Amino acid sequence: MSIPDNHPRAESLRVREKIIEGMHEKIVAEAGLIAHGRGEAYDYLLGEKTPSYAQKQQEVAVAMLLDAKKPVISVNGNIAALCPEEIVQLAETTGAALEINLFYRSEERVEAITKVLEEAGAKTILGDDPEHYETIEEISHLRRIVDVRGIYSADVVLVPLEDGDRTMALRRAGKKVITIDLNPLSRTSLWSNISIVNNVIRAVPEMIEVASKLKSKNSNELKELINDFDNYISLQKTLSFMSSRLRELAEGKLEDPTNNL
Repeated sequence: MSIPDNHPRAESLRVREKIIEGMHEKIVAEAGLIAHGRGEAYDYLLGEKTPSYAQKQQEVAVAMLLDAKKPVISVNGNIAALCPEEIVQLAETTGAALEINLFYRSEERVEAITKVLEEAGAKTILGDDPEHYETIEEISHLRRIVDVRGIYSADVVLVPLEDGDRTMALRRAGKKVITIDLNPLSRTSLWSNISIVNNVIRAVPEMIEVASKLKSKNSNELKELINDFDNYISLQKTLSFMSSRLRELAEGKLEDPTNNL
């Protein structure tokens, strides 16, 4: 579909097209379209911009990835469709491994996502070889299948666009979890060590920039950033930001687009 540049929602429509194309190419599950639409609704509450609270969340998340002994970035279909080059670059910049992990898992989808990541420049991709599969027993669905070289043995896992079950299981397994989730009330956000409440298409490129700056920091400096962060307080700030935007709109500060008619 050709989207005119002067369309007021041109960028949003282009992102939607990526998700739709990803579904046709077996990269994105059909349910991924619903998840994207839900996230887009929350993004309206942010003004479709990265708030200052999210910048802090992203900074601390990058610090945790850089300070980790074995960081892993989990990749699902939506991530592979929306920002494959960026997620590969973030992995390279932070020294994290990439692992495919899917709720609606099929070998066809694993192969499709592997191809996308390889085309985006990924040298090593985990989660696509049955020889190295292990299971997280606490999880009953197919996200329980993980790579023994990756998520299974990781100390820090970034789970963008994740579901709550695996986040809870990973935390109970003693791992630190970072998420990118536009819903601050999801189980994923509430159970993660660091919740980035931002649109993934903004968050990942911004995290790459942060990583290039923090790479020169030593472990003590990175740990200071991490230890000063409280995810619960951070989520409170997130909800306060969203609430204040709604209050402003409710109090008549929403510009009436029909005024000039």
